Amino acid sequence: MATSKLLEPIKVGNLTLKNRIMFPPLTTGYEERDGSIGPRSLAFYERLAKGGVSYIVIGDVAPVNTASPTPKLCDDSQIPSFAALADAVHAHGAKLALQLFHPEYDVPGVGRLIMTSRMAAMEGQKAQAAGDMETFQAKMAESKEIANQAYAKLHHDMQHFVSEATVEQLAQIRDAIAACAARAEKAGVDAIEVHGDRLVGSLCSTALNHRTDDYGGPFENRVRYALEVVAAIKEAAPGLMVEYKLPVIMTNPDGSKRGKGGLEPDEACELAVLLEKAGVDMIQVAQANHTGNMGDTIPPMGTMPYNWTLPVAERVKGLVGIPVATVGRVVTPEAGEKILEDGQADVIGYGRSLLADPDIALKVASGEPVRLCLNCNKGCVDAIQGRRCISCVLNAENGDEATIFIRPGEGEKRVAVVGGGIAGCEAARVAAKRGYAVTLFERAERLGGQIELAAAPPRKSEIMRAVEYYERELPALGVDVRLGREVAAADLAGFDAVVVAVGAENVCLPVPGADRANVVSAWDVLAGAAAPEGRVAVIGGGLVGTETAEYLLARGCQVAIVEMLEQIATGESGTILPTIMAEFAEKGVEQHVNTRVTAITDAGVEAVCGDEGVTIPCDWVVMAVGSRAVPFDASGLDVPVTLVGDCSGERTADIASAIRTAYAAANQL
Repeated sequence: MATSKLLEPIKVGNLTLKNRIMFPPLTTGYEERDGSIGPRSLAFYERLAKGGVSYIVIGDVAPVNTASPTPKLCDDSQIPSFAALADAVHAHGAKLALQLFHPEYDVPGVGRLIMTSRMAAMEGQKAQAAGDMETFQAKMAESKEIANQAYAKLHHDMQHFVSEATVEQLAQIRDAIAACAARAEKAGVDAIEVHGDRLVGSLCSTALNHRTDDYGGPFENRVRYALEVVAAIKEAAPGLMVEYKLPVIMTNPDGSKRGKGGLEPDEACELAVLLEKAGVDMIQVAQANHTGNMGDTIPPMGTMPYNWTLPVAERVKGLVGIPVATVGRVVTPEAGEKILEDGQADVIGYGRSLLADPDIALKVASGEPVRLCLNCNKGCVDAIQGRRCISCVLNAENGDEATIFIRPGEGEKRVAVVGGGIAGCEAARVAAKRGYAVTLFERAERLGGQIELAAAPPRKSEIMRAVEYYERELPALGVDVRLGREVAAADLAGFDAVVVAVGAENVCLPVPGADRANVVSAWDVLAGAAAPEGRVAVIGGGLVGTETAEYLLARGCQVAIVEMLEQIATGESGTILPTIMAEFAEKGVEQHVNTRVTAITDAGVEAVCGDEGVTIPCDWVVMAVGSRAVPFDASGLDVPVTLVGDCSGERTADIASAIRTAYAAANQL
């Protein structure tokens, strides 16, 4: 984009951002155990800076030593690690901000209980080592009981601390935030983002704040603490730019409120005006949280419109003279360009999108294809909710940027890739980026493999962005893509290396009646090759079975799911699961769990649940019991052959493992 507005610089307070691309705060899990910035975290953020991001915000930096697995800057000894991070991103022209927050619970109280629990456990382990089993058992029981008290208090405080915290506690927290900002300034950090959600946002919220003192009740009281925090930061660190994350409680299509820890739009706009008067330099308008499901804040594909908070950001921009940032399902550079061109916001937050492709800014400048986020939430938001390190299913480098990167090729090589699913496409991309001459053979008339099946269920069409990226990227890299070509080993003579990515095929449960005319595979259903009607029993309640059930519901079928395990949809994102289950409840989907199919008869599906036999009447049966690797005979080849993706092992792969096995294989050729 020769005249890209995304690449225009902007003045924000005392800073000049080189472009309008922001990495908004995301919890990564990459920090050290004490919350300091270690090599892994530093490499991740430095990679974003190398990719051209102008403004990087480190999410959830705690000013106190919490039990939360987040960054912490609560002690002067941690300053050098943040200084190293600031130096690293500054070297690439990026500015660094820390999002300061305090969790919604009594940190010292919970901390004391956790430490007491750990001490009791250590005493128990010492007793065990000395052979005193009676003391060991007593101390371990004591440790467990105290730990239970800690987690009970944590749960209680998350609901009530905002209303129960004393004025003295709030003052101590405000002072801790100010002290943290002062440390950040010493470290060479450029800005502070006030986390307007969490404790600060809870105090602003009519839903969570039930205080009757000067911090509760009317609007001016509920926002009092937010303004005090801003003032304390500006006094403690006068050289830093101050941004405020303004969380807005939106309204869902059914009329229910989305989020609790923030303000509804009218009050949010009022607070924005007060924040500008208080000296805030930029406002980021975002979705409020505190619902227990991060999908409300970071929604999965198909559940919310693109950039659904933008109307409020536009309102705020019309009321203040300082820059306004927008965030939330802004997937493409083109979407960001339009927001800027229409004057709806000044800075674009690309969160998940920069996990998928940290080079968005560089690619906007060069015109290269951008690897677009799917909004699947599988590697990122699910990881945050599960307290694991963040990643993207499409990006094999996340979290390992210092050690995993595309290496230069070793001389000239001709590489054949057999199979144009996600694994084959990624192998071809990496091999081509290394400078090799790559030919990709795909027997179908389009790239993508199983992705087209995965995109068929309701709300899943966005997954096709993964295929569309390779359709643009591979030709741009000079890959010779040969569609409609099924090849055997004899066709691969003359290549220096072969990567096989022929995928998997659907399997059928070997029970009597499985060969009946009304028994079809989930893959055929999703591909449109079979069209069940009426009552349908789906055998297998994993990811494919669950999504096939959704597909059938959308076509007016009555559905029953039969699953051997104790629950269905175990592979589904926790952010979309509530939506699926609500639909299943509304449309009367039967869930036969802990149930083993024994036969398919005229009466329907015969099965056993526990010691009881059950019959599930149906007109059609859909098999979704898994898949197996497609075999490839490489016996006639005298060159190195590597299998990747679904065909590489006994268990078939998901997108993330397909990408990673293909990336690793191609990077080692």
